[in-house]
Amino acid sequence: MTQPLQANDDILIQQFKNGQVDAFNTLYERYLPNVYKRVRYIIPQQDVEDVTQDVFIAAFKSLASFRGESQFSTWLRTLTNHKVAEYYRRRNRKKEINPVSLHEAMGVGDGRSAGLLEEQISIKNALQDLPENYREVLILRFAEDMQFNEIAKVMGQNMEAVKSLFRRALAALRNQLEKEL
Repeated sequence: MTQPLQANDDILIQQFKNGQVDAFNTLYERYLPNVYKRVRYIIPQQDVEDVTQDVFIAAFKSLASFRGESQFSTWLRTLTNHKVAEYYRRRNRKKEINPVSLHEAMGVGDGRSAGLLEEQISIKNALQDLPENYREVLILRFAEDMQFNEIAKVMGQNMEAVKSLFRRALAALRNQLEKEL
């Protein structure tokens, strides 16, 4: 993120802390696309909206205690990761079968829908089996559309290390996907 955006985030957070609750709406609108894309890469499609909503509810409830020790975007990304982990903990406790819509089950559409759905499920499953640092670099690159220099800043590494990590992560993802075939 650029510095002017950070300054705007800081101002909005301070306004929120001073009782201007509407300032949160601007933060919500600014970060909803990134949070949604990040969650969409990790969570089954039928639960993406719920988990995204949980992230912003938690952000709203805890923003007053945000100390500004990191950028708001970093704090929100960490909160998103916690909500995703919480989702999987809850899901594993319930041991429920993932319901699919009738449309998905029937493969209704132009014939590509079922194949595309299968591919998305395979990629999400393969991502879950990757080490955390591999999963993170892939999500930052593909879900959040970050450039390597931005990823390096977020991950606290130099750009060459991030590029190397990215190549290893892609190779690992390819291997996971090949195992599923």
